[in-house]
Amino acid sequence: MIAIIDYGMGNLRSVLKAFQKNGVAAQVTSDPAVVARADKVVLPGVGAVADAMAGLQDRGLIDVIYNVIEQGRPFLGICLGFQLLFDQSEENGGCQSLGLIPGRVVRFQLERPFPVPHMGWNQITKTQDIPLFREVPDGSCVYFVHSYYAECENKSDVALTTNYSFSFCSAIARGNLFGTQFHPEKSQAIGLKILQNFAALES
Repeated sequence: MIAIIDYGMGNLRSVLKAFQKNGVAAQVTSDPAVVARADKVVLPGVGAVADAMAGLQDRGLIDVIYNVIEQGRPFLGICLGFQLLFDQSEENGGCQSLGLIPGRVVRFQLERPFPVPHMGWNQITKTQDIPLFREVPDGSCVYFVHSYYAECENKSDVALTTNYSFSFCSAIARGNLFGTQFHPEKSQAIGLKILQNFAALES
């Protein structure tokens, strides 16, 4: 079973429906005990990092996230959940995140014709050949909605890049830990394939 973490933020139902469309058993939950028993875990979300960290803390979910990852179970952060994987975000004057991937999350500082937030369809380019993106061609289009992007300290953590005035990290992979800045659940057939690949990963 895949646990989709509910910490009070995010389009949880669309993530759940995407897994169900793939015939995958998944459950939305804010119960740390359910997350602790899950075979795989997804951390979705939209909104602000500081509010998200408070939501995780209030529900007792931070330690269980660390434990799941330490035990080698596949873990996927999506959009805000992706940003939470890093050390810190400059949002709201700066705040600490989960610290699982070295790096920080910063705001786009762009001029026309590149509006912020970065919203809509854009292409991805692979920098790692990993099972999560099996049968996902280079140049595939996926759906983004974000005003902040991640700066990875280690290039080896970057799994996908996307160009929006400049090339930024749009997905990370480190062992059993994955994250996508884009929304697979909103990315039609390509997104469903990514979620199907995640469901097929082994611990």
